[in-house]
Amino acid sequence: MPTSPNGETTLLTGATGFVGSAVARNLAARGHRLRLLVRAGSDQRNLTGIEAELAEGDLREPRSLAAAVAGCRYVVHVAADYRIWVPDPGAMIAANVAGTTALMEAALAAGVERVVHCSSVAALGLDPNGGEADENTRVTAEAIVGVYKRSKYQAEQAVLRLVRERGLPAVIVNPAGPVGPRDIKPTPTGRMIADAAAGRIPAYVDTGLNIVHVDDVAEGHALALERGRIGERYILGSENLLLRDLLSIVAEEAGRKPPRIALPVAPLWPFAIASELLARFGVEPMVTRDHLRMARKKMFFSSAKAMRELGYAPRPARLAVRDAIAWFRAAGMVPA
Repeated sequence: MPTSPNGETTLLTGATGFVGSAVARNLAARGHRLRLLVRAGSDQRNLTGIEAELAEGDLREPRSLAAAVAGCRYVVHVAADYRIWVPDPGAMIAANVAGTTALMEAALAAGVERVVHCSSVAALGLDPNGGEADENTRVTAEAIVGVYKRSKYQAEQAVLRLVRERGLPAVIVNPAGPVGPRDIKPTPTGRMIADAAAGRIPAYVDTGLNIVHVDDVAEGHALALERGRIGERYILGSENLLLRDLLSIVAEEAGRKPPRIALPVAPLWPFAIASELLARFGVEPMVTRDHLRMARKKMFFSSAKAMRELGYAPRPARLAVRDAIAWFRAAGMVPA
């Protein structure tokens, strides 16, 4: 079972973020000696209580990555630019694709024993009939909607190419929609939960997604490090829910009435275009064209492979929602 005893170190990227901070806590509890890659001036509130060495660096600075990886036995790569809409797609590609490739190159040069790369279900195919997709569902680059999803797909393909061509000892995990504590930004999924809990979502569209507790995603990373097969992908999700049903769960947990208005997608296009135009002046878009393109398909996934091979056992989605609302309330992001 991989740990990092006797002074051996595990490098973790993205620990200041939502998923990464949960992974850091999980690995620390397993006895890993952690080195955390952090950007200069980054918000480090999520590192409170985590005993670790900090290595200042940036995915866009390969020299800093080589220094961070030096002497490490394992690398767990969680850092990513996660936004549905960005004014400059090139910056996201630089961080998520070029940065991932540079980190993997550094891991190879340092002789790292094992790597866990955090990808996303965004990099996978979808069942055209609305059923559950898995790691083998066909996907093409042309079918990927939005710069974030394209960047995660390209980064995953880069990792797999290094596994095939240069023997990179990497295992890939594909989290679904994580929710739970310490979502400080918050993430797009977390913002939806917070807005619904605050009564700011009066309507919904006919779509669906897979919701999972962030601590279960963190456990999945650790299990992949311990038991995953090199070159394999593992979906880390929990329950597939229609958006209508998810918003009803949020309303029940928050003590509110659920939204009753079902909206067709087509009339929302002018609003999405206007939201993106306003975003160029610093107003975060409530809905974008990529949101609407994604809403056309149900993003349902199966975690059966991770359950079978890793022993992954996620809790029900309702518990994830409950913990998320409790944290957002404690943080003052949702009224009590």
